Amino acid sequence: MYLRLKDQGRVAELLKVISCMPSLPVANFLNSKQKKNDESPIAADTETTTHPPNVTAETLNQSAQTNSTAVSPNNKKPFALIPPINFDANSILTTGAPYTDTPASTMRKVISKRLTESRQTVPHFYTSIKVELDNIAAFRKQLQALIGVKVSVNDIVIRAVALALQDVPRANSSWIDGTAKPNNSIDVSVAVATPSGLITPIVFDANKKGLATISTDIRALAKKARDGKLQPHEFQGGTVSVSNLGMFGVSEFSAVINPPQACILAVGSGVPGFKLDDTMPKQITTMTSRLSADRRVVDEPTAAAFLQAYAHYIANPNLLVL
Repeated sequence: MYLRLKDQGRVAELLKVISCMPSLPVANFLNSKQKKNDESPIAADTETTTHPPNVTAETLNQSAQTNSTAVSPNNKKPFALIPPINFDANSILTTGAPYTDTPASTMRKVISKRLTESRQTVPHFYTSIKVELDNIAAFRKQLQALIGVKVSVNDIVIRAVALALQDVPRANSSWIDGTAKPNNSIDVSVAVATPSGLITPIVFDANKKGLATISTDIRALAKKARDGKLQPHEFQGGTVSVSNLGMFGVSEFSAVINPPQACILAVGSGVPGFKLDDTMPKQITTMTSRLSADRRVVDEPTAAAFLQAYAHYIANPNLLVL
C-alpha cells in the first residue's frame, strides 16, 4: 500500500519529519536533493517541487525497528527505574566485641560546648608557613653544652610566638562584646593532652621570660594538668594559644580557636627535604605552622606579618635569648 497525501501542507510536514530520520531511505534522498539545491545557481525566488520515492508502510515499520535496536540493543528502556533495595541494619557484619558507652565527663562537655560555639560563631581563616629547623637543632645543643639548659622545640616555639606577638600586637587581641580589644600582656595558652580531655595552661608574660623559665613553667603546668591539680586561674584566660602535635608525628593540621582569643597556632613535626644552596642540593628539615585566626579581629596582612616575624625568630634562634 502506497502513502498518498493530496494536501500540500501535510506533505511538507511529513517531509520535514522524514528528513530528521537518517535511517529512512527517503531521508537520504531528501538530504542529497537539498544539498544539490543549495549548490544550484537557481534564483532564490524559483520554486521547485521534488517528489520523494514511494514509501510503503512496511518500509516505515522496518526503519522504526532498526532505530529501536540501535538505541537499545536489548530492547530495554534506556532510563528504566532502578528497583529500591531493602536495607537491613542487622545484615552489617560486626566483630561482636563487647563495648561500653562512657558518659562524657564535665570537662568533655565544656570542651564540646566551647568548640562547637567557636566553629559556629567565629569566622576562621587559615595561613601557613614552613620554617627551617636546622638552626634550632644546633642552638639547642649549644645551650646544653654552654650553660646546661635543656629546652624543647615546643619551648622555643612558645618564646618565638610571644616575641612575634610583641612585634605584631594586632594579633594579640580578643573579640569581646562585638569589639576587637588589644591585650596588654602576652599570655600563651599551651595545649596539653590529659586523660579527661585537652586543657590549656597558661604561660603568663611569655615575652618577658627566658627560654629556661618558659621550659620550667611548661613542665610544671603539664604535670599539674595531667594530675588534675590545675587551679582555674592557671588555665582560664590567655591571649593566644599554641597546639603542638609534632611529637606525635603529625606534619600539619588546623586548630580551632579558643574564644575570646583571636589566634591559635598549630605546629607540626619536622619533615626532611631539600633546597638549592648555590645551585647545589642541601638537605634540610622544615616544620609547618598553621595559624587559625578570627577574621573579625585579624586580617590576612596581619596574619602574614605575624607568621613572618615568627619564622624569623625560628630561623634565628639566637634572638630568643635577648
